[in-house]
Amino acid sequence: MERSRTWLWLLLALLLLLAPGPAGRFVLDLLGGITLLLVLLPLLLGAAGFVAWQVIQRRLRTCDTCGFTSMEQEICPGCGSAFAAPAEGAEPNEQFDVSNVTIDVQVVSEDDPSS
Repeated sequence: MERSRTWLWLLLALLLLLAPGPAGRFVLDLLGGITLLLVLLPLLLGAAGFVAWQVIQRRLRTCDTCGFTSMEQEICPGCGSAFAAPAEGAEPNEQFDVSNVTIDVQVVSEDDPSS
């Protein structure tokens, strides 16, 4: 019956980590690099996914006729109507400029029977 050499390998690994030699430092640096990679890789992938989603969202166009959303086409695949051409120099998702708009508000009393 052959004896297991597990303890021998564990002691050798412990000696390698505790030894102040270059082999021990290499193993510790390797373990630190792998740990850092496992911690930062999900964050980097999440940031890359967020940037990719923002780029895709800017390229999406919504049909005014049927509401179908597609990417960078001249004719809507849903209904066949042409997409509205964006104005020159305007962003595709540019918001309405409210600095030149007047809003009329009428005050109505709750006690007023005429309303």
